[in-house]
Amino acid sequence: MMAGLGQVSLRKTGQHIFARNIFLRPNAFYSTTKNNQKKGGPAVSTSSSSIDSVGKSLASKGFLRPFKSYEAPNDAADKINAICTSLNISSKNDYKLSNLEEKFKVLDACFKDFQHSVPNSQVHEINTIADVIKFYKSSVDTTVPYDALKKADLPPNLHIQSQYLRFNPETDTKFNGQTAFPKSSTLVTGLKYREKYPGHIAKRSFP
Repeated sequence: MMAGLGQVSLRKTGQHIFARNIFLRPNAFYSTTKNNQKKGGPAVSTSSSSIDSVGKSLASKGFLRPFKSYEAPNDAADKINAICTSLNISSKNDYKLSNLEEKFKVLDACFKDFQHSVPNSQVHEINTIADVIKFYKSSVDTTVPYDALKKADLPPNLHIQSQYLRFNPETDTKFNGQTAFPKSSTLVTGLKYREKYPGHIAKRSFP
């Protein structure tokens, strides 16, 4: 029994040391094997397939991000060309926004006109006027896939119940208010749904 406890203790100690070393050496995950060998550190192999899998995982969760919905107008390109003209900037699609101050002026003016800003994670992708037009011509749909199924053309044998169904003998009269669980109460404990879904306290014969 004592030997087993000793093994568990050693295993936990090893995990703690390993986690501590990772915390102290965060660059190990971003360094290549060649660079680590130059510095005398351990060889760390990076796999492109693992990085791609992480990217796909993050992309599949994009609908959960707090983006505002945006409906791209049909004359987005004309508006951006007018903005460039007002700022004395070339409106050609291949014109590069190499100056950061110039890039800021264009994106700031577009935000005031379209009420839609470029996320910080995508600013580095905006290099030319064509990139600006492409961004503002792309609509953003923030509808959760579950809510999108409500408007989808579903097969006749498939139905999605989007609202909760709570038994209440006063409103559910299909079986004259009878329930399969006569001694079970329907309680709504959440503050958000307490007023929307009224609860029901079942009558008890005892106590």
